[in-house]
Amino acid sequence: MQNQVNEKSAREVNGWLMLLVTVLAFALGIFLIVFGTVNEEWISFIGIPILFVSIIFMAGFKTLQPNEGYVLTLFGKYYGSMKRDGFFWVNPFCSAVNPARNVIGVSKKLSLKAMTLNNDKQKVNDEEGNPIEISVVVIWRITNTARAVFNVDNYMAYISTQCDAAIRQVARQYPYDVSSNGDEKSLRGSAQEVADILKQELQMRVEMAGIEIIEARISHLAYAPEIAAAMLQRQQASAIIAARQKIVDGAVSMVKMALDRLSEDNIVELDDERKAQMVSNLLVVLCGNKDAQPIVNSGTIY
Repeated sequence: MQNQVNEKSAREVNGWLMLLVTVLAFALGIFLIVFGTVNEEWISFIGIPILFVSIIFMAGFKTLQPNEGYVLTLFGKYYGSMKRDGFFWVNPFCSAVNPARNVIGVSKKLSLKAMTLNNDKQKVNDEEGNPIEISVVVIWRITNTARAVFNVDNYMAYISTQCDAAIRQVARQYPYDVSSNGDEKSLRGSAQEVADILKQELQMRVEMAGIEIIEARISHLAYAPEIAAAMLQRQQASAIIAARQKIVDGAVSMVKMALDRLSEDNIVELDDERKAQMVSNLLVVLCGNKDAQPIVNSGTIY
């Protein structure tokens, strides 16, 4: 099992105090060298090491802005982490480590700010086996600098890879849309629930890298191009059927209301055949796609 590195604070000293000491030592070294050259030569041998040490001390100054950090190693061993903002001095032989520094714009300092990962679209299968295109946006930050540096090779590449894996794991648990078997949860309809599950899944995967997932949401969701047209036709057919069903329900209630009103007010007496003809005509008018053309009957209806 991989050894987990526990984060610890690096031993640091106030930078302004050490800057004063370093400047005084540097000035003293120069003075002793010059004075020894003019007067006593052996004094120069005292000034040379003082000057040399003061120059080495200059490499120990570190400046941090808010939400920045250093992970320091001393001759290959973990020395400690610096996370406080300000001007400090540490052991000048310590070196800062950041495995993501090869990325453009990334320095040896670790950013402790909330960062955004917008993963590329990828093709996965939903619960019903339909190929879909999906991408997510993840808000994350580093909470344990030692784990982020030493437990994984590159924490930025690691979270991107784990994000792809988490998307595939979550997407196969839900259909793209509400399925015909009555499932209420879907990738499109249950956005908040899917986002919560995706966040939990991703947090579990990146815990060893000292990363906290603040938010994870689907930023793009669509059927794959090869089935997009067929799925659009299916959605249109479902919408047309639902609309027709609502139109028919309304038309039947209107016909029933018309017959009841005619009967209650004794406006006209209709036999069963005439009622059937009236119902047929009203349904044609109310349910037709086009406007009905009226025909005026100037004679008797019998």
